[in-house]
Parts: sequence; C-alpha cells; structure tokens
Amino acid sequence: MANDYQIIGMKTVQLTDAEQAEVDARRKETEDNAPSFRMKQLRRRRNELLAETDWTQNRDVTLSNDAEWKTYRQALRDITTQTPIDDILSNIKFPTKPS
Repeated sequence: MANDYQIIGMKTVQLTDAEQAEVDARRKETEDNAPSFRMKQLRRRRNELLAETDWTQNRDVTLSNDAEWKTYRQALRDITTQTPIDDILSNIKFPTKPS
C-alpha cells in the first residue's frame, strides 16, 4: 500500500516509510484505546448531568416530583451499562430530565 501524504508549505509530499510506520502506530493506538476513551466520555457527560441536578437532593428542597428526580439520577448512574459505539455517543439513551 502506498504511503500517506502530508502538506509541507504549499506542497503535498509522500511520507517516508519511517513516517508512515509512526502514523500507522498512532492510528492503531487510537483504535485500540477507543473503547476506553468512549467510556471516559460517557462518564464525564454523566457526571456533568448529575452535577447539574445535585440541588434536587438537598434536604431543604421540597419537590413535588422528587421521585422522578431520583429515578432520573439513578438512570444516569446506571448509564455506564451501555457501551458507546462511537466518539459522539450516538447510541447512548440518556434519560429525560424531569420538568
């Protein structure tokens, strides 16, 4: 297979075999680490959503839909049982925030 190309200045130049080997190694490392990276993204998003709703669990807050908030937050905690198939988490079913 032919080597990839890179742009240097205004010229397109083919990678040397050594450069191509380095690019291939980085691509493989990225592909190998993709599942772990995606789970980190999922946990990060989940944690953001939980933090946004922490106020609902304060003792001095009375909500008419308290059970809905608890169910929502539990669904967020359980979301890591799903496995992301891409970097934008397109297959993940996030729960709907109560109104």
